[in-house]
Amino acid sequence: MNLQNYYWVFPGALSNYTCDHIIRYGKEQTKQLAVTGDLGRNRNLTNDPLTKKEYRSLKKQRDSTVAWTSDPWIYQHIYPYLNMANQNAGWNFQWDWSEAIQFTYYTKKQYYGWHCDSWESPYGTDSKFPGKIRKLSLIASLSSPTKYKGGELEFDFKNRHKTKPKICEAVRDRGSIVVFPSFVWHRITPVTRGERYSLVCWHLGAPFI
Repeated sequence: MNLQNYYWVFPGALSNYTCDHIIRYGKEQTKQLAVTGDLGRNRNLTNDPLTKKEYRSLKKQRDSTVAWTSDPWIYQHIYPYLNMANQNAGWNFQWDWSEAIQFTYYTKKQYYGWHCDSWESPYGTDSKFPGKIRKLSLIASLSSPTKYKGGELEFDFKNRHKTKPKICEAVRDRGSIVVFPSFVWHRITPVTRGERYSLVCWHLGAPFI
């Protein structure tokens, strides 16, 4: 798919008060190990925990902690920006559902390697979202850039990992929101100091024709 805009940023969209409120709320939720791919899609880690081999493999790709929420008040804060980005960037993707919101912690040396948020196939009939795919991803920065170093959001628009990636500098400002198609490759570089908090949410719809 040819895109004119690979992402759309709203600097400082959320107030300091809202960011503080979300961080406090996120810290009250149950913390979980952040996983990737089918480990998060098709497996109940409570009943079927990772093997040592799976854990070592996971840590090569991702190292962070997450909590989950579906409280409506947080969606109300981000939906206006999601819809504006979808229109302003010229994507105009059809979407009709949102997954749970992920509250993410990155501390020193933690990171998330190159990945895209979309799956190879739609959600199955046994899921909450049968037949749907991830179309739009949203990340909200909750931490002040003075509170951490590293932890840069970088994009690789051609999925080659051979050219210099695009650093999304505008989203570093506290309260900033970035929206992008879920098939765009991106990563979070290692945090070198402090703690980085963010919100991540994926928005779903019918498969592209």
